[in-house]
Amino acid sequence: MLDPYPIPGDTAEILLTAEQIATRVGELGRQIATDYAGNNPLLVAIMKGSTPFVADLMRAIEAPVELDVMCVSSYGDDTQSSGVVKIVKDLDVAAADRHVILVEDIIDSGLTMRFLLEHLEAQGPASLAACSLLAREGQQAPGVRVDYLGFEIPPTFVVGYGLDARQQYRNLPYVAAYTGP
Repeated sequence: MLDPYPIPGDTAEILLTAEQIATRVGELGRQIATDYAGNNPLLVAIMKGSTPFVADLMRAIEAPVELDVMCVSSYGDDTQSSGVVKIVKDLDVAAADRHVILVEDIIDSGLTMRFLLEHLEAQGPASLAACSLLAREGQQAPGVRVDYLGFEIPPTFVVGYGLDARQQYRNLPYVAAYTGP
């Protein structure tokens, strides 16, 4: 089946189809269900980009899970990270003594992931894991860990499946290379 949306003018090519994403998210969900059997993990989604991913991931985990969200900012409206991570909205539930899985859309340098893992670790969770749909090849700083990874992609700016360029293209069902300004 072909993806139902045409490629917008600001995107060069589809890197991951909706079908590829759905297959991999299902695999991640099954692995998380196995790894956390008998536990009730807390998925911590990083908004806004991880919204489609965490929604699909939750449905793919055939076991009890809970969900909370955090909002952070390191990009603003730019296509490159500012290098400064700011928490805009923190958790509503305590992470202490919980099995926490941080769910992110993409890892670039790893700055945001490292910052959030340290922030959550300070709350004393029973366990803490990192899950990301995407990671840019060769871009992560040493020491950045991802326990559940969907795909490694080339070091290019991408949009779709929750990822945006100036708040556009989040609704695309696939991930595409962005060529716009």
